[in-house]
Amino acid sequence: MRRILAVLLIITGLSACTDTAPRGGGDILVLGDSIMAWNGNAAIPDVISNQTGRSVTSRAVPGAQFDNGSTIASAVGFDIQRQFPGGRWNWVVVNGGANDLSADCGCGACGASVNALIGPDGQSGSIPAFLQRLSAETGAQVMWMGYYAGSGSGSFAGCRDDLVEIESRIATFAAGRPGIYFVDSENVIDRGDRGLFAGDNVHPSARGSARIGAYLAQEITAREKSSQIPASSL
Repeated sequence: MRRILAVLLIITGLSACTDTAPRGGGDILVLGDSIMAWNGNAAIPDVISNQTGRSVTSRAVPGAQFDNGSTIASAVGFDIQRQFPGGRWNWVVVNGGANDLSADCGCGACGASVNALIGPDGQSGSIPAFLQRLSAETGAQVMWMGYYAGSGSGSFAGCRDDLVEIESRIATFAAGRPGIYFVDSENVIDRGDRGLFAGDNVHPSARGSARIGAYLAQEITAREKSSQIPASSL
């Protein structure tokens, strides 16, 4: 009974911090972990919406892994792939992977976990498969948001090298796929600016979320203009 109650509490909590997806899809969908979900109504997806004036649905859940082996946890949002509600979307913005390395290998010897997410060739693994699925099923432009370096010694400091490798491989994959993009949030987050980070040195402060959200909004708008596709017809 306690276990059942715990699961119900998790579900209740998640329903309060993730958006209900419009039936059949929508405009911009965000999937991911706590980097996306941090700062409540001032989180990265909210900033994207405010900057673009467009409808953004966020399904991001703090603690979510890209591949979560728990059926129950996956069903309530702790697997980023299972956050996808289906439907047609104009854009899908995704991040993830850090919690996989923390949970699966303790940010230590993570070579096997890295390769399972995306292989050395940058073409195989669960991340490329999912990004291709999103592109095919939704008709969307798909954007992967890379992590930034933390400020000082946060809990994911040991994951840094492996996350850089994962993102290098994702960038290689995206470079050969029209409509799939890699955008690095590190381009706008200076690890030396302590005000961009929350107290744990890992998550963004409200100002950090604002900076990343504005950057992603700018990248979405720029790509629509460069491809000469009106946002309403994507």
